[in-house]
Parts: sequence; C-alpha cells; structure tokens
Amino acid sequence: MAETFAKKEKEKKRAKKKMEKAEKKEERKTNNNKGKTLEEMIAYVDEYGNITNVPPDKQQRKESNRNTEAYINNTRTPATDENTESTGIISLFFKDKGYGFITEDETGTSIFVHNNNLMENIRENDRVVFKKESSPKGQIAINVKKLK
Repeated sequence: MAETFAKKEKEKKRAKKKMEKAEKKEERKTNNNKGKTLEEMIAYVDEYGNITNVPPDKQQRKESNRNTEAYINNTRTPATDENTESTGIISLFFKDKGYGFITEDETGTSIFVHNNNLMENIRENDRVVFKKESSPKGQIAINVKKLK
C-alpha cells in the first residue's frame, strides 16, 4: 500500500515534535542550576519542636531543672517533695466511674484521683489530705483522706 501525501506530512510533523522535545529535555538537563543536594534538603527537629538544619548529635542542649520542664510543658507544678502531704478540695468526682479531681490549695492545679487510692469514701466539695505521685500522664493523688 502506498502512503498518501497527508500521511507523510503528519509523520514528518510527529518526528519534528519528537526531536524538539528531546532537544528541550537535553537543554534542561545541561542548564539545570536549581535544586538542592540531599544534604541541603534534610531538616531536623530540636528538643523544643523547632525545625533546624543542625543534626541532633551536634545540637547544644541546655541542662534543665524541674521548674523549666514544667514551664515548657505549660504546667504549674512546683518543685516540692512528693512525700509531703497536700490539702485540697474534691472539685469533681464520678462515683459510678470511680475517679475524680482534687483542686490543690497551694497551687490551684487539678490532680487526678482514683477510687483505688482512697482511704475512705469521699464526695464533691470535701476537704482532703493526700500525697502526690508522678505518673506517665502527670500528677496523681494517693492516700486520700477526708479532713475532719
């Protein structure tokens, strides 16, 4: 079968476009001055959650004490001895669920209390004496007793 003039012209146009596309691709490769190396693109997160370009092993860390950590974590827990007794008021207690919260007199913070840590039955608005203990989720009250 013989090719018509129109088919030959279309084939020439396709070939020409293909060559132009290949030339542009080659030009882009040779003149590529943008882009970064892998080392320039890596970002790290520091101890405060900020993005930095300094690797963690080369970052200078500050020694912090308990008050600084409390400031960073937006908590108002003072650096007191956990074995001392504190006083507070039962601000909220769910008897059916078995837990509640004590508002501490000294700092005004809410401290979690569970039924297992009660020495006697309590209700809301009772004044109590308790000891504080650290847990993974924060301070909890233990040895909770009513104040008479």
